[in-house]
Amino acid sequence: MSLALEVYRRLPASMQGIAATLRGYQLRRWRYGPETDRLVAEARERERWSESEWSDWYATQLPMLLDRAATRVPWYREHWAERRRRGDRASWSYLENWPILEKDVLRATPERFLADDCDPRRMFVERTSGTTGKSTTLWWSRATVREWYALFEARCRNWYGVSRHDHWAIIGGQLVTPVSRQRPPFWVWNSALNQLYMSAWHLSARNIPAYLGALERHRIRYLFAYSSAIYTLAEAIREQGLRPPRLDVLVTNAEPVHAHQREVIEAAFNAPLRETYGMSEIVTTATECEAGRLHIWPEVGVVELIEEGHAVMDGEVGDLVCTGLVNQDMPLIRYRVGDRAVRRPAGVPCSCGRTMPEFSSIEGRSDDLVLTRDGRRIGQLQAVFQTVGTVSEAQIIQESLDEFRILVTPRPGFDDSARALIIARFRDRVGDVAVSVEPVELIPRTANGKLRYVVSRLTPEQRALAGS
Repeated sequence: MSLALEVYRRLPASMQGIAATLRGYQLRRWRYGPETDRLVAEARERERWSESEWSDWYATQLPMLLDRAATRVPWYREHWAERRRRGDRASWSYLENWPILEKDVLRATPERFLADDCDPRRMFVERTSGTTGKSTTLWWSRATVREWYALFEARCRNWYGVSRHDHWAIIGGQLVTPVSRQRPPFWVWNSALNQLYMSAWHLSARNIPAYLGALERHRIRYLFAYSSAIYTLAEAIREQGLRPPRLDVLVTNAEPVHAHQREVIEAAFNAPLRETYGMSEIVTTATECEAGRLHIWPEVGVVELIEEGHAVMDGEVGDLVCTGLVNQDMPLIRYRVGDRAVRRPAGVPCSCGRTMPEFSSIEGRSDDLVLTRDGRRIGQLQAVFQTVGTVSEAQIIQESLDEFRILVTPRPGFDDSARALIIARFRDRVGDVAVSVEPVELIPRTANGKLRYVVSRLTPEQRALAGS
């Protein structure tokens, strides 16, 4: 824990807002500058580029990135030097000649992916734990930060009729208030960013009226949060008969949105829900337009979908392997994101008028799949619970190839028949396996407050047995 964070946590609530605002001014100077409006306008113009315009753009940007990485980034430079020593004359100018970069390699030595003409002391540092709890360190230049936040302003806020100048709220995993606190506030107001930062750790039936009241008092126009957090608010509104705040839009991040969640959320808030997809590594990003389609931001990176070492066709699911183009000082080339996705086939224009490519679905993390003894990898198992009206949330824990535990947070009326229905539906999809259903008060979150829908405890030896 940093000294500044330790000092912040010892402050009274009245002083924490001042501290958060001071930090907000620092972040604002990094994120926005005199070039921001121009960058936003350019991003909006590119949204209707033709395929040939994007091809010309990539033909300029990608070779520069690959050459910089091969000559100025230690890890890649040594990789290509070793290939040359072995007599490999493959050109680094072609993306397909580069190795796939795995997360564990980046986590082990992140400094080796920073260009040697950069000074990390003068850069913005981001540390993210992701869903695994393992830390990843990333460095961004001021130019990278401003380019990214201009894209975010154009494609995330502006699409939904809001801007950074509006009051907004986020429900996130930062410990802005002690977990032990029993009474509000469970949030902190950052006036420099017009942001109400709300704790994801205090969401409970008892506390939700206070959350909704804070959104109303701070005149919040839009809420940015994990889909599970917004769903928790929406369920409380419905079950407790609470009055929702007037919001223009609700924006999800970091977790997939399931159909039953969308239905409950939009009905409870009487506002549209928009899904976003991205990651701190900034190698691909997508946002949902008003037509409900998930558009990829081409400037962020080159997207490949790989299954068993081979590229898949549009319309087929594969592992996301992406080459980031925004951060050219810490380039991540053919980086396996850890999620699986399906790209929508070209040729069906979106009614929103934007010509950017699309994901037809994000299937979730590749390690959020159930692995069966006969070698199948099964995702999208939320369908097992969606029509069980007495379950609020669920998590599947795979203990072995033949043994599963399902944690559920029950709603009133949960009984043995609901338990039996869940088990039957699970076996319909996975096969004849041992399944137990365990009601819990709260399903554990990751270190940054996310809900994982599948937790795999398979050993490498067990994985090797699958399909053998």
